[in-house]
Amino acid sequence: MMDRSLTEIEHRLVDLEIKATFGEDLLDELNRLVASQQAQIDTLVRRLDQMQAHAAASEMGGFRSLREEMPPHY
Repeated sequence: MMDRSLTEIEHRLVDLEIKATFGEDLLDELNRLVASQQAQIDTLVRRLDQMQAHAAASEMGGFRSLREEMPPHY
C-alpha cells in the first residue's frame, strides 16, 4: 500500500513539475511579447510627437492666402 501511495505522489509531483515548466515558458513568451509591443508603442509615440511638432510648426507660419499657394506659372 505504501508503494502505491508513493507512486501516486510521484506522478502528481511530475505532473505539477510539467505544468510549472509550461507556465514558465508561457510567462517568458508573454514577457517577450509585452516588451516587443512596448517598443512599438514607444516608436509610435515618438512619431506622433514628431508629427504634432511638424503640424505646430506649419501652423506657426501664419495665415497664407491662396495666391501664395498658386504655382509661379499662373
